[in-house]
Amino acid sequence: MESQFRHLMRVAVSVREGVMSSATLLERLRYGSHRNATYTAFREVGRVIRTVQLLRHLTDAPLRRRVAAATNKVESFNRFSQRIGFGNQGAIADNDPVEQEKATKFNDLPTNAVIFHNALDIAEIVRQLLEEGWEIDPEDLAQVSPYLTESIKRFGGTRPTNSASSRRRTTRIGSVFAFSARSRRGP
Repeated sequence: MESQFRHLMRVAVSVREGVMSSATLLERLRYGSHRNATYTAFREVGRVIRTVQLLRHLTDAPLRRRVAAATNKVESFNRFSQRIGFGNQGAIADNDPVEQEKATKFNDLPTNAVIFHNALDIAEIVRQLLEEGWEIDPEDLAQVSPYLTESIKRFGGTRPTNSASSRRRTTRIGSVFAFSARSRRGP
């Protein structure tokens, strides 16, 4: 690695300055690279970085909490997206990158629309609770997720918003806030 340091720095500067794309570098290093000194040096640098990050993760409890929280958010979104999704349960059966991108975007659009709708519902419930004199702690509000699926029919459509099931959903969301704010209700 020490003997290849100057070459590694030249390659890194070339990628940073846009002379060479990172994709081109990876493609060049991919074929027959195990005997390539540059490949070997980059692999060792990668191993050092990975080891340092692993040690940092093991010794830094706040970092572990942040990583776990971010991972949980991503996993929640993926479960929600799969619940909303249609067609082959989100599995992309086509090897064509254009078709793969279309399938992903076609699933993301309804997922994001439902998240937006749920966020609007939550905001309305919060507004109503505040009008009634409830105090809502921002930390409690941060625990409420827009990944609600109760009002969604699994294979299309949504239940009417003025139905009894919608009122139950509203009451259920409201009870989350009421539970956390019950003892802090204003005059």
